[in-house]
Amino acid sequence: MNNEKITILCSTVDEASQNIKQNLFHLRDWRKANIEHINWDKLESIYENDSHRIIEINEHHIYQDHIDDKIKSYGFDTNLIIVASKHKSADGRPVLTAHFTGNPNKADFGGKDRELSTAAPCILHSILGNMNKLGLDTEYEVNMESTHHGPSSIKTAMVYAEIGSGSKQWRDPLAGDIVARSILAADQRDLPVAIGFGGGHYATLQTQLVLGTDITFGHNFPEYQLEHVDKEMISQAFEKSLAHFAYLDRKSMPTKTRERISRIIEELNYPIFRESNIHEMKGLPWELFIEIHRRSEKVHANGRFKISDSFREYIKKHDQNGNSEMLKRNITTENISEGLIQKCISCDKDKTIKMLNNLAPVYIEKENGTISNIILGIKDKIEITMQDITNECIKILKEHYELKYIPEDNKLHIIDEQFSPDLALKLGIKPGPMYGKLAMKESIIIDGMNIDPKMVHVQKIITIPLSNAVKITQDGI
Repeated sequence: MNNEKITILCSTVDEASQNIKQNLFHLRDWRKANIEHINWDKLESIYENDSHRIIEINEHHIYQDHIDDKIKSYGFDTNLIIVASKHKSADGRPVLTAHFTGNPNKADFGGKDRELSTAAPCILHSILGNMNKLGLDTEYEVNMESTHHGPSSIKTAMVYAEIGSGSKQWRDPLAGDIVARSILAADQRDLPVAIGFGGGHYATLQTQLVLGTDITFGHNFPEYQLEHVDKEMISQAFEKSLAHFAYLDRKSMPTKTRERISRIIEELNYPIFRESNIHEMKGLPWELFIEIHRRSEKVHANGRFKISDSFREYIKKHDQNGNSEMLKRNITTENISEGLIQKCISCDKDKTIKMLNNLAPVYIEKENGTISNIILGIKDKIEITMQDITNECIKILKEHYELKYIPEDNKLHIIDEQFSPDLALKLGIKPGPMYGKLAMKESIIIDGMNIDPKMVHVQKIITIPLSNAVKITQDGI
């Protein structure tokens, strides 16, 4: 029999822990284990079912360094510990929380100085998501807390699931039921993991990202602890969270602090992502996303790339058998005519952006806000994509201009009529509101003479070379 089960650690001296334990009993069938042979003075009782094990101790769990080693030494194997606990705060607000343990500086409440426990980021994501769903239409907020208190000397992945913030909530059967269900339903979904920096004890922005995106967090350092966070501490956080990238709550920290933290993260060779990057991760394997990010940075450093829903669907369909590595190798870039895309933007930005969102697998917004003419996509599909984008650009331009296409040179000629102030002056029309009407191609009457807009417009031809990857037909024009 495989004895490895998820361990739920409860304490007899913690009201919320006892509340959660009683609700666990209501939700599943448990059998009491025989512990007479176990010489552990802190052990109160053990209950088991096929997947979980409740270990109850008679002391507060924040002081239980190495408890994972002790549990395993008695033959109760586990690769995950979920601690059922209370959360205490002066404001007494109803809140359900989850967090990891450790001490960025001094160990005032259990654990060791400057030591972090091993985190369980994907389980935290699941528990917070479960709490959020089950807690709808109740008075309880859901928050991820920053890393704090002991135990810290823990090699097994561990996460706290808590009821807060006072005795009323600790004893509330509804809160106990929500946390118990959230623990039992927690699953290990594979997600990109961030280390968080900044914010308060309640990591508000980080919580929103956990609940609203396809990423999760390992250890999080609040703004008031950042002065103690150095290279060794950041490295420890990444290693004990198995994290992929960093997220900084930039507005919550001074510029010098942000720059110092950013330099250390870069020295450790981890990327730093903003909210906009994180939202683009939706539905993509990490390896593929980071390759798109790398390619985008190579094309336009500090630009923002946008991934279309159609590309996400394509990846979802083709990544079902674990083909993300092959998809990553097949990411390539292609150029569309810069003049063509910029002219479309100037004519109808909203329609052009909508078209790119529909057709371009990945397009890039430069740091200055302009749209790049470089498109990212999959090798086998990119030429068809570029052709489709070019065709749609032609349709947008046709709404505004007369077009001519020279196939031999693969050039598009845009015939534009522009208002000429010089011609207007020659007809005796002085600058003023009439200029605006003529520019909008409205006829006016001056001294009884009808002025047709054509009389004050000149024809201008703009020539745009098209990409070698695309050709258009005269029918398209």
